[in-house]
Amino acid sequence: MKVLMLHCRYKKRGGEDLAVESEEQLLSTRGHAVFPYRRNNAEIEPFTIVEKAALPLTTVWSNKTLAEVRHFALNHQPDVAHFHNTFPLISPSAYSACQLAGIPVVQTLHNYRLVCPGTTLSRGGKPCECCLGKGIAWPAVRYACYRGNRTASGTVAAMLAIHRALGTWTKRVDLYVALSNFARDKFIAGGLPAAKIVVKPNFVHPDPGAERDVSDYALFVGRLSPEKGLGTLLAAWKQLGSKIALRIVGDGPLRRELEALVERLGLARVRFLGHLDRQAVFAAMKSARFLVVPSECYENLPMTVTEAYACGTPTIVAGLGALEEMVADERTGIHFVPGNAEDLACKVEWVWTHPRDMEEIGQAGRAEFVAKYTADRNYEMLMAIYKRAIESRQEDLPWRVN
Repeated sequence: MKVLMLHCRYKKRGGEDLAVESEEQLLSTRGHAVFPYRRNNAEIEPFTIVEKAALPLTTVWSNKTLAEVRHFALNHQPDVAHFHNTFPLISPSAYSACQLAGIPVVQTLHNYRLVCPGTTLSRGGKPCECCLGKGIAWPAVRYACYRGNRTASGTVAAMLAIHRALGTWTKRVDLYVALSNFARDKFIAGGLPAAKIVVKPNFVHPDPGAERDVSDYALFVGRLSPEKGLGTLLAAWKQLGSKIALRIVGDGPLRRELEALVERLGLARVRFLGHLDRQAVFAAMKSARFLVVPSECYENLPMTVTEAYACGTPTIVAGLGALEEMVADERTGIHFVPGNAEDLACKVEWVWTHPRDMEEIGQAGRAEFVAKYTADRNYEMLMAIYKRAIESRQEDLPWRVN
């Protein structure tokens, strides 16, 4: 099979970029021809004043992308086009290019951008559904949900509204891939057609294995930003006193503020390790007694949980969004009440004093990884999705331009 893979990379490489690269490698190693169409948000930095002024317009519709993708599709004749991030440099014009060339379109929904200009369905670090299902996402503009900028938020809101009116989201995409059932339900509530949304999680490859050399510390891995619940995490650690060491892996806009908070609270056993490469993260997970995921937003499908499962590392997660779905309480992990530091401290103390129970939970998590999150399982699901998209487009074959 020939697959056209379209993705606009982020300036700072994150989980979405990793997921795209993993899927490309998976297809290539199974003998499929992958043709990447790439842009990178870092391209914006050297733009001239005129180019930057035009960016809001090209975010809504890029004639350059329309021509390039159509030419690319006609030259390579892919069997399917798999979209990931189109914002802001690719634009939704790429869907029309594929439709004109008769190429079936699959869109993976890595975040909530198609129903939320801020992408996370959160505001002020808490869940927010103010724009869900609205024709025009005015609240996002009012609250400057995208990067704290009303103009930028207005650009995203306009892009969503214009393409909703044009029928882009309903007519030019054959199949959407949500990462969890929770996310699927939110996209349906936001107006995407239920019949076109399937669920396929991301996967972990290569398998890091479940051999562990456990040390006495707890672990957080993720972006240091308001919606990740780090304030709740540190408040819980303050209640725990100096019993348990905590290591925080990751970086983000709150790092200095959090480091100051740790010093102010006298949390001598909390250490910030900064950004680590993936192998170092796996090593930290394999040594940790457990992983804590205190998110206070609707996570889509956090890779940290699937990676912990792969490592056989037990997890304590906020019982919210896809976390509540993917972690079975007291079977593959432990839930706590989102935003409740007292409940988190209580759960951490129980976990710390019941290592044998947590070993069993870690093993159950590993079994969950084998059942749902391996490359082999993902490949089966991906091929079924491509087959369905191709079949759904066959009635439109007269559109194909040769």
